Amino acid sequence: MQIEIDATDRQLLKALQDNARLTTGELAALVGMSQSPCWRRVKRLEDAGLIVGYQARLDRRALGYGVMAFVTISIDSQNEDHSLEFERAVRDIPEVVMCHGVSGPEDFVLVVVSQDLDSYSQLMQTKLRPLPGVKMMRTSFSMQEVKGLDGMPMPG
Repeated sequence: MQIEIDATDRQLLKALQDNARLTTGELAALVGMSQSPCWRRVKRLEDAGLIVGYQARLDRRALGYGVMAFVTISIDSQNEDHSLEFERAVRDIPEVVMCHGVSGPEDFVLVVVSQDLDSYSQLMQTKLRPLPGVKMMRTSFSMQEVKGLDGMPMPG
């Protein structure tokens, strides 16, 4: 469901994206409205699918994941069943934190975390290479995170 959003909706979305722990009262004060209308607006944004959930952002390094890798994968068939089989299998690998089907010479790009290079090598051999239909796999390691996924820009 697509809805029109105004400046107040954008303020609410930005505030929640920056700090999802804000109470309705704190959020209402930030955007200059009372609690009940604020709560109704947030509920409307949730119901419309603009807000899909609330979660904490975790520091991968503090959790012991010192390596982040970008893995491009080509599969051996463009058959939809093979792609779906690959997609189902990749969802079951917790170290794969993102997976995108992409255009271009490769079919998928995975973002993978591991503790160190040895654990990445083990992960690659035991979980990534055996994925269904993998024809080619190429890994690039992140040397420096210049900008992570901090949130979506506000439209309009």
